[in-house]
Amino acid sequence: MEWTTEASGELEKVPEHVRKMAKMGIETSVEKKGKGIVTLEDVREAAQRFGALMEKDEKDNKTTRIAVVRCDIVSETCPGVACFKSFNKRKVHFSEYGPDTEIIGFFTCGGCPGRRVFRLVDSLMKHGVDVVHLSSCMLMDTGYPKCPHIDEIKKMILKKGVKVVEGTHH
Repeated sequence: MEWTTEASGELEKVPEHVRKMAKMGIETSVEKKGKGIVTLEDVREAAQRFGALMEKDEKDNKTTRIAVVRCDIVSETCPGVACFKSFNKRKVHFSEYGPDTEIIGFFTCGGCPGRRVFRLVDSLMKHGVDVVHLSSCMLMDTGYPKCPHIDEIKKMILKKGVKVVEGTHH
């Protein structure tokens, strides 16, 4: 397909790693209009459409991303159902969250003294984690032994700049 000089110049402003895909999309759109040459107007129209998609992505970035850390010992007997039920129904410690909230991580501390938390929170930060909930099993005095390292784990997460909420379903 033919391109005007102005249209080609405008296409050069598109980042190189997506330029080929953008070019194909623009040409497909122009073909659907029954035209044989890409104009500056066609490129700008595509940019507006793409901009609208980018705005949607920016809204998606406002999604609150939660992770839950739980006791390694308790994980041997607890599948986490109560944590997920509480989240899904937005009850107890999840009641403050709206529909634009998702759980992106559910992991154990790695055993005393919480040796995996630091590394896993680093990994979750790459995925935009906003909040880490310390599971109720780490905080309870009945049923399970309270985590003796809870304060250190909490400090470790806070040092990373991630908000901590104590509790999930109790």
